[in-house]
Amino acid sequence: MTQSPENEVQHQAELEQTHRQLKEYFAFVAEMNVGGEVLSEDKKIRLDFIAQTTWLRHFSNRLGLSPADQERISSEEESLPCEEQLLSDKPEHIISRKSGTSYEPHLDIKMTVPEYLYNQGELYNLKVERGTLTAEDRFKINEHIISTIRMLDALPFPKELARVPRYASTHHEKMDGTGYPRKLTKDQLSIPERIMVLADIFEALTAADRPYKKAKTVSEAINIMAKMVAEEHIDADVFELFLTTETYKVYAENFLAPEQIDEVDVARYLKK
Repeated sequence: MTQSPENEVQHQAELEQTHRQLKEYFAFVAEMNVGGEVLSEDKKIRLDFIAQTTWLRHFSNRLGLSPADQERISSEEESLPCEEQLLSDKPEHIISRKSGTSYEPHLDIKMTVPEYLYNQGELYNLKVERGTLTAEDRFKINEHIISTIRMLDALPFPKELARVPRYASTHHEKMDGTGYPRKLTKDQLSIPERIMVLADIFEALTAADRPYKKAKTVSEAINIMAKMVAEEHIDADVFELFLTTETYKVYAENFLAPEQIDEVDVARYLKK
């Protein structure tokens, strides 16, 4: 403005427009960071567009990093100020595995292991298809079931409790065989195991203690579960039983916050 004072009004208008645009960008990126059920293609395109916006960095990007983080940055530090994109995936965002992952053959574990231990890329994390967890995050969380299996496998259960390890380790399976840890199909799962699958999903969707998501209302949870039935993740008959017996309502009244309990149009989800 000081270089061309005669254009001060125009420059001020341009500055205000840029501020408004950046606020819109920030709000959109913040929304993507929270995650949702499905990330549409147009939102991915907009993220890519925003990522191309550049800014001048006047400070070292090594400040405040742990020794391990500094070690991953192999490139020379740029001279300041330097131009950068608002969002990017960089080599230092990749954290490699230092050891392989293997399981005892008799446990029949069939989990797909991601190539990297973690990928902290900004665009990579913002473009998660569903929710907020990357493949690497989800695998790290899913590994808890391996510890469960190993501990239960080592215990001498009496005959009447012999199936406890099996029930405890199959609640993450899906009817189409894409679940974990054994990729079992509907035909390979007993009725109690299919019930455990549904129960675990409903509890997870409505739980208020998960740091990566907001607790769903009863109707939101059931709507999501109906889609999972259509995708063959949940057994359709067990889902219908869950609704017609109003088991969802009994659970909600005993364990959910009042604001989570709302009306469910059960009829729309029942088989005609």
